Amino acid sequence: MIHTILDFLRSLTSPDGLRHILEQIFSGWLGYAALCVITFAETGLLIGVILPGDSLLFTIGVVAGDGVLNIVLVLVLLSLSAMIGDSTGYFLGRRTGKAIFSRPDSRLFKREHLMRTKAFYEKHGGQTIIYARFVPIVRAFTTFVAGVAEMPYRRFLPYSICGAVGWVVLMTMLGYGLGSVPFVRRYFDKVILVIIAASLMPTVLEIIKSRRASAAGAAR
Repeated sequence: MIHTILDFLRSLTSPDGLRHILEQIFSGWLGYAALCVITFAETGLLIGVILPGDSLLFTIGVVAGDGVLNIVLVLVLLSLSAMIGDSTGYFLGRRTGKAIFSRPDSRLFKREHLMRTKAFYEKHGGQTIIYARFVPIVRAFTTFVAGVAEMPYRRFLPYSICGAVGWVVLMTMLGYGLGSVPFVRRYFDKVILVIIAASLMPTVLEIIKSRRASAAGAAR
């Protein structure tokens, strides 16, 4: 079952695969709804770790550039979905936060990811909600941690709007603008890998920095 889900998610990051899904399976409004659900789940259901995220938005932009999707509708609907996902994660954190922190690991949930996000949030405060939109893994738990920390919703919402809209517009328009470039078309898989590597870089740097700090503290 998990392998089937992963294969489906992988097909979402290929222009031909996504186009096939939108034309053969989720045509019309159903296609837009499916993309909205995935975007919502990035931060709304604590399973964003397994979702394509940045690479999916880039691919959506490429497919929209081919005329399969309406780019304006995509930007509006996915931005709204991302904001609703943020708020869902936030209120989930306020209601069930303490219990989730003691939840055992599973295939879809790793406590280590949650603790890393907590540390990230404690360091950057409310701005984490914007920063984390561009950091895989951390993105999946940030709004949840904001809810656990009981950040006032009136303060949370502006950060959520800026982060969600900025992420959707930037990544989707990047694909929309570069999708017609022959080099990108020819080496699309490699371009996606570069996007994933670039989006993971802040997480890697944060891990290296924290390990150096821990090592320095242990050496004293």
